[in-house]
Amino acid sequence: MEENIVGDNEKYCTKCGSVITKEAVICPKCGVKQPSIGSSGEKNKVAAGILGILLGGLGAHKFYLGQVGTGILYLCFSWTMIPSLIGLIEGIIYLTMSDDDFNSKYN
Repeated sequence: MEENIVGDNEKYCTKCGSVITKEAVICPKCGVKQPSIGSSGEKNKVAAGILGILLGGLGAHKFYLGQVGTGILYLCFSWTMIPSLIGLIEGIIYLTMSDDDFNSKYN
């Protein structure tokens, strides 16, 4: 039985497990799009969750996710404490969301 060993410039396909180059966007064997890891500009769900929990009342998590209009709305109504409650709930949602769901929605 042949064993595939991954080199420095290779990775495994997330669907079929074939050895492909690290830069491959689509697996040449099965045609499945590979997740982009470490791309610049990607939003981190842990950072978004912590910002939502700690600074949700000021809309920090919304600014981080690029939703500037909603962030300004949270900031304007921060004195009511309602954005703080919503930010807490959204922070928990971000932290419990799967990586694929978070990436498809915010990255």
